[in-house]
Amino acid sequence: MSAVPADRLLQIDTIYLEPAATELARGQQVLARFPDARLVEVGSHWQIPELHGNAGNVADWNRIKRTHLVLGTLKSPRIRPNGRSSDFIAPSQANGCTMSCAYCYVPRRKGYANPITVFANIDQLLRATERHIARQGVKATPNQCDPRDWVYDIGENSDCSVDALISDNVRDYVELFARTDGAKASFATKAVNRELLDWDPRGGTRVRFSLMPRDLSRLLDVRTDPVGERIAAIDDFVAAGYEVHVNLSPVVVHEGWLEAWDELLGELDAGVGAAAKAQLAAEVIFLTHNEQLHEVNLGWHPRAEAVLWTPGTQERKRSQSGGLNVRYRSGWKGARVRELLALIERRTPWLRVRYAF
Repeated sequence: MSAVPADRLLQIDTIYLEPAATELARGQQVLARFPDARLVEVGSHWQIPELHGNAGNVADWNRIKRTHLVLGTLKSPRIRPNGRSSDFIAPSQANGCTMSCAYCYVPRRKGYANPITVFANIDQLLRATERHIARQGVKATPNQCDPRDWVYDIGENSDCSVDALISDNVRDYVELFARTDGAKASFATKAVNRELLDWDPRGGTRVRFSLMPRDLSRLLDVRTDPVGERIAAIDDFVAAGYEVHVNLSPVVVHEGWLEAWDELLGELDAGVGAAAKAQLAAEVIFLTHNEQLHEVNLGWHPRAEAVLWTPGTQERKRSQSGGLNVRYRSGWKGARVRELLALIERRTPWLRVRYAF
C-alpha cells in the first residue's frame, strides 16, 4: 500500500475526457478505476475553461486536484535533450499532480487548477521512446547523468508514484527500461507508493526521493508523504531493484536554514543502510519561483510565500517560455551553494552530489 492512502489523495468525481482517449485500452482502464465519476467530454486536454486560466479556482485549488481528473492523448510525443538531471525527457505519460507543493512549476503551464491528466496513448509513447533509445547506440562518454546508461526522465510534469495509482502507464515505462540495455528511466517523487516494490525494475529505473527539512516540508509540500516516510522507503526500493537517488530540493534559504539541513542530513545518514549509501547520489536544486505562481499562492497559501518570495535576496529572470521567474541573486546564491555542499561533505561524506545549482 502507499504511505498516504490512495483514497485520501484521489476522490475522483469528475473526469474530463477526449473521446479518442476512451477508445484506447488505457483510457478504458482509467474509466473502470472510477466508475461513478461524472464524465465531461472536451475537445482537448489543454482547453478546459472550468479548469485552465480560471482565477476563481484559486480557493478550490486542493479540492479540484483531489476530485478532478483529465483523460486525454499526447498528440505529438517528443523526446527532448536535458543534460542535467537526465540525458533526455521522455514523452510525458501524465501531466499535473494531485499534490500541491507551493513551489511547483507545473501549474504555471495550465493555469489555476492543474489536476492529473492521464495520457491514454501509452503504446505510442513507448514506441517513440524505444525508437529514440535505439538511435542513441552505446553511451560512449560518461557524464553526470550516468556513467553508462542514457537516462530518460519519465516524470517531468507529474509524480509517477501517484500516477501509478491511476493507471499502468508508469509500470509500462518501468518494464520498458527493465528489458532495455543501455538506457534507464528516472523520476522524482514526494510520495511513497509501495505497490512499486512488487514490480521488477532490474536496475532500469532510478527513483529520486525529494527531501527537504521537515518543518519546511510541512509548510510547502502540501498533500505529500512526510519526509521521514520517504527516507524510510529508500532501503526497500533499493532491495526491490531500483536505483535510488535523492533530490535535495528545493533549497529554500531562510533564518536557520543551514541548521535545518544539518538535521535532515543526519536523519538521512541514520535512516538508510550500507547498500543504499553505496549507490545514493544527490541533486541539489535551489529555489526558483515565479511571479504568476506567487500571485496564485497568495490566494490559497500565503504563509508559504513568506519564505518563497524574498525580493531582498532574489533577482528576476525571463524564462524560455516567456514567464517571469525569480531566483536567488547569483553571487549571493553561490555562497549559499558552497555552504550547503560543505555541510553535505561534513555530515554525509558518502553522499555524492551529481550537481548543484
